[in-house]
Amino acid sequence: MSKIKGTKTSIEMYIRSRLYADGLRYRANYKQVDGKPDLYFTKQRTAVFIHGCFWHRHRNCKIAYTPKSNIEFWTNKFQSNITRDKEVTRLLREKEIRQLVVWECTVKRMQKDSAYEKEILAQIEDFIRSGQGDYCEL
Repeated sequence: MSKIKGTKTSIEMYIRSRLYADGLRYRANYKQVDGKPDLYFTKQRTAVFIHGCFWHRHRNCKIAYTPKSNIEFWTNKFQSNITRDKEVTRLLREKEIRQLVVWECTVKRMQKDSAYEKEILAQIEDFIRSGQGDYCEL
């Protein structure tokens, strides 16, 4: 597990490049915000998390499987990730920081389907720029 990256993953870099190309400026892996979001838009007070389906347990997603060996370890690991994510969500809501979660399976589908890519990018940009809503998952 030491070889698994936490920042600059391929799905994160894909989203970052698309948003930057559309004129959105952000801070990457901003440590001064709880949860160290993958992207933080300071003017809009919006944190964007690009979650891997496996690690963050995306419900009803085929990527979020549980390994067959060492089940107790994986169960504890996944539960601690879920607990941490809920705590970060709570802390950001208290500070009135809006949150957007983009799932790995969404990004992978975006990479294959340009129409879907445009649709999701429009939703992301609308959430960031509109200032409406405090939480969104795509």
